[in-house]
Amino acid sequence: MLKRRLNQILGAAFLAMAVGACKTPELVVKNESRRVPASFNTAPDSTNMARARWQDFFTDPNLKALIDTALQNNQELNITLQEIEIARNEIRARKGEYLPFVGLGAKAGVDKVGRYTLQGATEENVNIEEDRRTPDPLTDFQLGAFATWEVDIWHKLRTARKAAATRYLASVEGRNFMVTNLIGELATSYYELLALDNQLAIIKQNIGIQSNALELVRLQKESARATELAVKRFEAQVQNSRSLQFKLQQRIVETENRINYLAGRYPQPITRNDDAFNDLLPQAIQAGLPTQLLSNRPDVRQAEQNLAAAKLDVQVARATFYPSLSLSAGVGLAALKPGLLVTTPESMLFSLAGDMMAPLINRNGIKAMYYNANAVQTQAVYKYEQTVLNAYVEVANQLSNISNLEKSYDAKAKEVDALNQSVAISNSLFRSARADYTEVLFTQRDALESKFDLIETKMQQLNASVNVYRALGGGWK
Repeated sequence: MLKRRLNQILGAAFLAMAVGACKTPELVVKNESRRVPASFNTAPDSTNMARARWQDFFTDPNLKALIDTALQNNQELNITLQEIEIARNEIRARKGEYLPFVGLGAKAGVDKVGRYTLQGATEENVNIEEDRRTPDPLTDFQLGAFATWEVDIWHKLRTARKAAATRYLASVEGRNFMVTNLIGELATSYYELLALDNQLAIIKQNIGIQSNALELVRLQKESARATELAVKRFEAQVQNSRSLQFKLQQRIVETENRINYLAGRYPQPITRNDDAFNDLLPQAIQAGLPTQLLSNRPDVRQAEQNLAAAKLDVQVARATFYPSLSLSAGVGLAALKPGLLVTTPESMLFSLAGDMMAPLINRNGIKAMYYNANAVQTQAVYKYEQTVLNAYVEVANQLSNISNLEKSYDAKAKEVDALNQSVAISNSLFRSARADYTEVLFTQRDALESKFDLIETKMQQLNASVNVYRALGGGWK
């Protein structure tokens, strides 16, 4: 009767322990918002240029060859590929945690028992026959298989594996985002190189025109139609243009090296067609709908996967409040001498044990991990919403930029045409002594700056088209 009563008390105590352990603290959970504006302040259209492959988006064969080389050799991209491999191995490790761990082992040892120990004193005082006494020292040889297994009752380990798998998908999206940025950066650097080449050609042509004007002024000085001041001003203008030429040459070298760096190779000449720059036209813009950013932008997809992984981490942290069950087992052979190991069944051994444990007292550490997991999840919600907002803003900015650059290019082209005519007029007037030399200098300077600005605007148009393609999530497919 007493034994039965004791068992009831122990059972009630264990039940109270389990119930107390399973009680989890309350959390304030924040859910993400997936709402985006209906459009980019343009007419709604589901056609999206981000769906085009980069091989179809870019038409310059030299640029496509550079991109293909960069996708194979870029060191940063290859580093990211190894991070993906690390994330894949993490899945394997997590999967192994909820499967039994089985190992083979062998053991050999020797043990000398002291006279005044329990075993030594017992053997000394018990009447044991001489031929059956325990050997002293005692050798021990074992050979067998041993296994341990944590039974995943609450799916804690399986949920941790799902979290690892989700982070692997996030790392893949991170690689896709890097591909998009790499292609965009390479294309903008390539267009910058073409623009610099054209600016260098203009400055060389302008140096020739200025040198001819300098010779004319010198002749006019000899005939007393011009002063030494005019000669020096024209000479200063020629030297200023030559200085600008060397600066442009240095920028070309640096831009070439940057492209080679992105392509993962040492500096070498970049194959390009300078004359084709003025014939390049920005791609027609098809922005699609803002909701398509959620599926097209790799960084948004990456933030979404990280958020899903953070939610799974909260489930894993919650499961630590529940009791855990572990099983251990072993089977093998054991004997005093190696030769006796094969003597079965006398040398056979086996073991089986189970442990159940639940946190009851001093659970502050577990609570802290639980609260931290929820804080990381809340953080991931904000990061996701921030990424979506940034994606929308980037597209909206680039769409506005393209519209304004188109108008700016038209106005700048008219300015260049007007200044080209003014240069011819000023030179004609100067030869006939009807215009001052300063008018010629100022007109040539303004014409040069306007030509440079026109090329710069052309480059910005091409880069804006690339930036829209990148902002919409194109380039990684």
